[in-house]
Amino acid sequence: MTERRLPPLRLFAVFEAVLRLGNVQKAAAHLNVTQPAISQALKALEGHLGVRLLDRRTRPAALTQAGRLLLAAVTDGLGRISDGIEQIEALQRTEESLVTIACTICTGTYWLMPRLAHFYEQYPEIAVNVVTAQGTPSFSAGIDLVIRYGSGGWQDGKATKLFDERVVPVCSPALAKRFRGVRGLDKATLLHVTSNENEWVTWKDYFVSNGLPENRRPRRNFTNYVQATQAALAGQGVMLGWESNTGDLVREGRLVALGTRPLFPKEAFYLVMSDEPDAKPAIPLLVEWLGRRGT
Repeated sequence: MTERRLPPLRLFAVFEAVLRLGNVQKAAAHLNVTQPAISQALKALEGHLGVRLLDRRTRPAALTQAGRLLLAAVTDGLGRISDGIEQIEALQRTEESLVTIACTICTGTYWLMPRLAHFYEQYPEIAVNVVTAQGTPSFSAGIDLVIRYGSGGWQDGKATKLFDERVVPVCSPALAKRFRGVRGLDKATLLHVTSNENEWVTWKDYFVSNGLPENRRPRRNFTNYVQATQAALAGQGVMLGWESNTGDLVREGRLVALGTRPLFPKEAFYLVMSDEPDAKPAIPLLVEWLGRRGT
């Protein structure tokens, strides 16, 4: 099929403006051109189509049958273009105000989400998309920020320290009544989270650092911190509570910290921005806000 050559699009815009505004004079003022230029454009459009669009024998000129057909098509077409432009602009505004942050499931659940609720109160126009990972989160397509636990010496971005960590045994209030501080932990049911991370603090690390007898009872093992936390909330045993993940639960009274002998790891939590950050203004706003709300 032979492709039909359309008249220049500006001619359609002139035609629509004349009919919408009612006369050549108003259309010329609206389009910031002279009246003769408007008249020439209308004649050029008729020349391209080979038909008369206006019956100039009447005052004001009336639309011919062809003119009515073209006006309906042009009005619909320009309306669709206008709607499309509005949708594109809305999409651009949405993308500029969307920040995607990657973190572990437990950090996202117990530390980030409660703080985002307050962030939205101050910045309701910004949306934060949280992507969770099983291990250490990394940058990939669409990721603007990552929250990591470690020494802060990563090579793929600029790290801003959020907070230092502290680890202390925690359990449900009902279970806590059986203990006097950390005494008796050697006979408690321990909730253990398995991890391949070298920096991960284990029960053995805690017992050794505090000079406590090791617990040799069978442990209940979990593959992630969220499962272990839910088990602790249900009174199934004692877990090592990281301040980042159980601190709010302790402050709310849902968990109880056993004793006053926490372990302080040398690593900390950091918010990392890519070496090639997006120019979205929402990113530094979130970085600055979270930096002020470390534990």
